Amino acid sequence: MLNELIRYNTLVILAGTGLLGLVSGVVGTLTVLRRRALAGDALAHATLPGLCLAFLIVGERRLPALLLGAAITGLFGLFCVSVLARGTRIKDDSALALVLGVFFGAGIVLSRWIQNRTTDGSKAGLDSFLLGKTSGMILSDVLLIAAVSAIVLFLVVLLFKEFQITLFDSSFAQATGWPTASLDLLLMLLVGLVVVAGLPSVGVVLMTSLLVIPAAAARFWTDRFVNMTCISAIIGMLATVTGVILSTLFEDLPTGSLMTLAAAIVFVFSAFLAPCRGWIWRNNRRKAFAKSLDISK
Repeated sequence: MLNELIRYNTLVILAGTGLLGLVSGVVGTLTVLRRRALAGDALAHATLPGLCLAFLIVGERRLPALLLGAAITGLFGLFCVSVLARGTRIKDDSALALVLGVFFGAGIVLSRWIQNRTTDGSKAGLDSFLLGKTSGMILSDVLLIAAVSAIVLFLVVLLFKEFQITLFDSSFAQATGWPTASLDLLLMLLVGLVVVAGLPSVGVVLMTSLLVIPAAAARFWTDRFVNMTCISAIIGMLATVTGVILSTLFEDLPTGSLMTLAAAIVFVFSAFLAPCRGWIWRNNRRKAFAKSLDISK
């Protein structure tokens, strides 16, 4: 068992997924607090047509070209959401659902067409981008995730104060001249970077879980933005590393799904047992308050 965990390929995967979980937790905190969690979901699903179109243009599986195509259609999907929400009477949630469904449906159609009609369809491996293929991660993938993580973390630290005031009081920030629209755009760009970097290992469908679940779990443990960001990063990293370890020990289980389940278990644990905000603590507090009222009578 120990030999399986210390193999070179496994260590590479652990490094890549750990970094991905950490940066996803950081960016996920910003999106959850800004109430843009579904925007990450729409962006992730909107990347699939770009993957397919990039393959058709290049003619072979070149990961940089595929990820560039994914980034272009993903950001175009968010642009469509913005146009629909601001230029029509469609609400934000409806616009997100519309773009998510249309782009993902188009991606599935293109992927199936490539698999069935092109001579290299069987070699494209585009289906692996749906649920990810962590076992295929190589050192260059880890370096890509490391580069993305470094850029994202640098920008978050650099603009931490600006993000903080925009997240918690956007009306005040806008009234006092803070560039809220630019910060929102930058946040979506950061989400796009993280999503595109995570596509080969986690996939289109499950990438959103790494952005949302760790941040939602961290919210139960603290009221402070800095602490929540750090806790979310730790939860994201632990979930991804746990998923890799379990998939190494049980080879028939998909790694991306195990990462999501590990994060979900932490979320349930936090929802019930976290101090102050956990269900058990709040329930005990209500009982104690009710008992104090009975005593006072």
